[in-house]
Amino acid sequence: VGLLFSIGYYFYRTYTISEGTRTGVLFKISKKGVMFKTYEGQLHLGGSTILTPQSTWNFSVKNDEVYQQAQQFDGKNIKVYYHELIDAFPWQGDTDYIVYKVEPIQ
Repeated sequence: VGLLFSIGYYFYRTYTISEGTRTGVLFKISKKGVMFKTYEGQLHLGGSTILTPQSTWNFSVKNDEVYQQAQQFDGKNIKVYYHELIDAFPWQGDTDYIVYKVEPIQ
């Protein structure tokens, strides 16, 4: 019973409830954490000239390759592709939005 519960709980926590894209200016990407080192970023969404909580989108990156690519676009307009998880594990990131692809906008 415990094994079945653990498997079910794992699939619940890693289930993707939505996926999509967001565009904006990447103004922060960093590796952080005390116990679990994760990559965290912030995107300033279009339509606002000042940074507010409503115009900022926080996201996490699991893949080191995507993190390295995102660092190249710091301060530039980018498009990110993400999966939204129901409830990400702590080692997956601080947010439920997991970015798996980053590309610049020309």
